[in-house]
Amino acid sequence: MKIILFALCLLSLLVCFADAPAGSSPAVPRETAVRQNPRLFLPEVIYATPGVEMNVYFDNIVLLINCDNYVFDVNCPKGRNDQKRWRFTPTESDLGTYDWSVRIIDDHGVLAEGTCKLQVSPLNAQENRPLSIMVVGDSLTAATVYPTRIFSQCQELGKINLKMLGTRGPGPERSAVPGGVGHEGYGGWTWRAFAQHKDSKFLVFPNDDRTQKGTLDVQAFFKQQNDGQPPEVITVMLGINDVFGANDENLEERIVDICNNMDVLLAEFRRCAPQAIIGVSLVTPGAATQDAFGANYKCGQTRWQYKKNQHRLNEVMKERFAASNPYGVILIPTYCNLDCENNFPQASEEVNLGNNKKISRLSNGVHPASSGYNQIGDTFFSWLMAVLPSLPAK
Repeated sequence: MKIILFALCLLSLLVCFADAPAGSSPAVPRETAVRQNPRLFLPEVIYATPGVEMNVYFDNIVLLINCDNYVFDVNCPKGRNDQKRWRFTPTESDLGTYDWSVRIIDDHGVLAEGTCKLQVSPLNAQENRPLSIMVVGDSLTAATVYPTRIFSQCQELGKINLKMLGTRGPGPERSAVPGGVGHEGYGGWTWRAFAQHKDSKFLVFPNDDRTQKGTLDVQAFFKQQNDGQPPEVITVMLGINDVFGANDENLEERIVDICNNMDVLLAEFRRCAPQAIIGVSLVTPGAATQDAFGANYKCGQTRWQYKKNQHRLNEVMKERFAASNPYGVILIPTYCNLDCENNFPQASEEVNLGNNKKISRLSNGVHPASSGYNQIGDTFFSWLMAVLPSLPAK
């Protein structure tokens, strides 16, 4: 009997291998294939303030190819759980700190879950409160839309007389507007560029000769922009250009280099502005479809690779500053509150050469439309309302 059973088992194995195409791997059981643990990434705090909509877009907080295959179950006493986002526009009666949690669920149960805090901070009540800020970043800052949003929200909702340090803005030839919007935003720039590029306003040169090696000296910039006084708040939004071109093989090495350059600039900011609040934006995601990346980069980069790069850099930034934070940095969760499906540029074009029906496709990989930039500005403003009480009263 044992011999017969052994023969039957051996025969069934031979049949399985005979049916498999040459060079193929054994079939993976369906449950094994779908039960991949997504890398959920939540901020420590979701910042909100009365009158400003705050969102957490589910695709932005998890590393998955297609979030539509999953259920996102948010548990929070405030806000609303929609199909693709949690949303909340606080009122004055919502002030306080609340638990916020989410579970990611598939057909078989809970795949991942995480918690953070929702902090609803009051708007500034001091009429015409003076506040100085320096906004630093790459092309997303250079577009000037989110710095303008910060400025207008501070004026209209925050009752703040905001002084923005910077040489760039909406003025002639992209110059700053005196008494208005200013920033240090440059397209294509990285953490390294601000500390080493010959055009960096944070460098000084022997005899003002930019052909020679410059020295990082942010205090000289403060002297030029603010009578030598450091700003009360510094925000930095960098990382897209640093990590964009990485791949799976060199991503970790690239991130080590990014963090080293980050340390150089943040250390100089802290040296020259010892009392300033320094907020560093976590890196924002790209547009929701590959169409946008194809429009900009042809076959040079995929949305999925950039998403992996961006997600991993954010993970490392959170881990590093949780372990050691000599610069007193606060991470700002701009990545959560950005509608990558509806608030990025779109282009109307024919379906294909043989079909002249017009459809709309996303057309920019990493640069939002004005509506997306405004969401970024709202996140910065909500964070400002949270940190404002820690600044000396004026």
